[in-house]
Parts: sequence; structure tokens; C-alpha cells
Amino acid sequence: MDQPAEQWLRDVVARATGRPGSGLAVRRLAGHASRRTYWRVGEPGGRTVVVMVVPPDAPPDEIGKGAQRGPAPFVEVQRYLAGIGVRVPEIVDWSQDEGYVVLEDLGDDMMVTRLAAGAPREPLYRSAIDQLAWMRVRAEEAPDPACVAFRRAYDYDVYVWELEHFLEWALVARAGSGLPAAEQRVVEAHFAAMARRLAAEQGGFTHRDYQSRNLMILRNGTQAVIDFQDALQGPRQYDLVALLRDSYVALDQDFIAQMVRHYLERTAALGVPALAEGEFREVFDLLTIQRKLKDAGRFVYIDRVKGNPDFLRFVPAALRYVREAFSRRPELEELHRVLARHVPELDPARE
Repeated sequence: MDQPAEQWLRDVVARATGRPGSGLAVRRLAGHASRRTYWRVGEPGGRTVVVMVVPPDAPPDEIGKGAQRGPAPFVEVQRYLAGIGVRVPEIVDWSQDEGYVVLEDLGDDMMVTRLAAGAPREPLYRSAIDQLAWMRVRAEEAPDPACVAFRRAYDYDVYVWELEHFLEWALVARAGSGLPAAEQRVVEAHFAAMARRLAAEQGGFTHRDYQSRNLMILRNGTQAVIDFQDALQGPRQYDLVALLRDSYVALDQDFIAQMVRHYLERTAALGVPALAEGEFREVFDLLTIQRKLKDAGRFVYIDRVKGNPDFLRFVPAALRYVREAFSRRPELEELHRVLARHVPELDPARE
């Protein structure tokens, strides 16, 4: 980043905080696969804020309908989540026209880094699920049509688009060839049935990427939620799939089952009528297949289109979760068999 841009960041922070901008240190933070960039700005060794820079006309990173552009969705969802008691970064200042949000600096300690360092996983996941249950239940009690997360939803078209995204990138682009016509018809029929089933599930507030990279661990041990700008209405299991079938973390099936039961217990304790575990797990598995196929396609897309190969190493993990979910859904054996012919990581015999 050149000097004038750094000075612009200093000026933004000076206006937002009322502190002099001269002498403020500027450092770019590691980003992910979006058009947003993040900068830590502040006094060397002293108080800092994070500036999220979003072009005012930047579309959402995820496919959806009726989506706003620029930083406004982030601000709307932040205000809503803070209002229902979810720990999110405070907003110091923001501008839709200039394309920035000045945020409370939550530090660099993510759940994924804690796990990689060997921290016990169960307390971290129980805390994450406790907060997820709270977020979902309180949002069901207090929906807000003024918030963008309540004006867009996962529907049939979005599910199908994401599954086709997998075919386009994780199968055709990656393998260099498409499906034969007969297999294409089989896959399309199964994808359409899956999308119809998932679209029929009751919708509610869904973060969309509630996973280990988007949960910050604060000094007091509290977990804070970030990266929520793409929130929408979706099935109750969706965020739980994002957390427990996280491509960045390997979790075994017994632990996943244990955490699913913990989620059901927590939502029941918060007043949700008891949910049948068997039916809940069926939708959880279907969403695993849908979400992780989409993720595998997205990782290849990010490499081929955005020139960022960093996510390719997570393709096998995403597809391993798909393979495991297929093993629990015998009614999808035909779809599994066809896809496994073209995507080696889906082979049932693969370890």
C-alpha cells in the first residue's frame, strides 16, 4: 500500500477517534478471499483500531438475492447482533460513500489458532455452540425486517447455484472434463431434490460462515463473532454445519455427534421445543453435502479466478466431510457413486 493510502487511513482514524493522525502506525492484516481489506491503525505500542475497507460498490462475497453493496450490510447486521446480546466488534465510525468501517480491535487470537496450538477443543466448541444457540433463538424471538439478514434467504435457486458452482469448478475445471449426459441428468435430478428439501426447512437468522476463523478469543476468554455481513435466513442446522464441518479443522464423527447433541440441549434450554435428533441429523448431513461441495468449488474458483491458491489445500478436507455425510445417507448412494467417479476424494474406499 502506498503512502497516500496510508495517510488516508490515518485521516479516517483521526476523524473517528478524535486523536491526532500523525504518527499512527498502519499495518495490513491477513485477509481471506474477499474484496475487503483490513488494517490495524494506532499508536505504536498503544491503542489501535481496525479499519475494514470495502469499495462502496462491492457486491457481497456470497451469492444471494436483494443484497446491498459496500459496508452497509456489515453495519446493519452488527447493530442487530449487538442488540440481541451477541459479542461482536463495536463500530467506531463508518462511511458508505468512502467505503470503510472503523472497528474495535479484537486482537489476533482466533479459535482456529487456539486449536492449532493444542488448546482443548471441547471447551472452545461448547462456548461457540452456546453462543450460536443464543444467537439463533434470540433472533427467532426478535426478528427485524429492517436488517438485511431478514430480507434475503437461502432458497431453491441459491442452493442450486452453489451446487452448480461445485460442478463448474471442483469437477469440470479441476478435472478438465464434464459429466457424460446420462450422469449429468442423474446429478441434476439429485441436486434439484436436495435443494427443494433444504429450501423447505424453516428459515431463521444464519451467520453463513460461523466457523473457527470467524470466532475471536478475547483476553477474558469470551468468543466474539466476526465476518457476519452475508447473514441471511437459513435452516437451523446451517451454522452448525459451518462450525462442525469446518474445512480448516479436522473433527471426528463421535465429537461432531456429541456437539450436535449439545446444540439441541442448549436450544431446548433456551425455550425451543425439543427437536428430534434423527431428523435434525438428516438435514445436518444434507447441508454438509451441499455446503462442503460448494466450498470445494469455491476454493478452486478463488485459485483460478482470483489468483489466490491458498485455499486449495482445504479442498480435500471439505470433500472428506462430504464423503462422510454421504456414508450416512444411503438414499444418496447413486449421486455419491457418480460424483466419486470424477472426484477421487469422494471415493468411499478412500481413507
